Amino acid sequence: MRIAVASDGDKVSLHFGKCPEYRVFHVEEGKVVKQDTLKNPGHQPGVLPKFLAEHDIDCIIAGGMGPRAEDLFKSYGIKVVTGALGAVDKVVSSYLAGTLVTAGSSCDHIK
Repeated sequence: MRIAVASDGDKVSLHFGKCPEYRVFHVEEGKVVKQDTLKNPGHQPGVLPKFLAEHDIDCIIAGGMGPRAEDLFKSYGIKVVTGALGAVDKVVSSYLAGTLVTAGSSCDHIK
């Protein structure tokens, strides 16, 4: 399993498309075995879901995301988790433990 977290430094980015990078966690048997980083190629409609699907991402975690983007991720079979806040490493640990508490999407352009 590969989990991508929209990140701004060590924090979860409030908007998946405007983050500078995606921290990618490779998970085997419920444990992180490797981490790497994908640079955001740019925020264009429909590009990021395809980009992350091409990198075999199974789940995207972000602070916020619009409904169209969420639908596109789902069409690629990528699980979407929004409303995550805080340190990237802690968010992933909580997700894997099944204890991640989200605050609803914090994307500033969602109406």
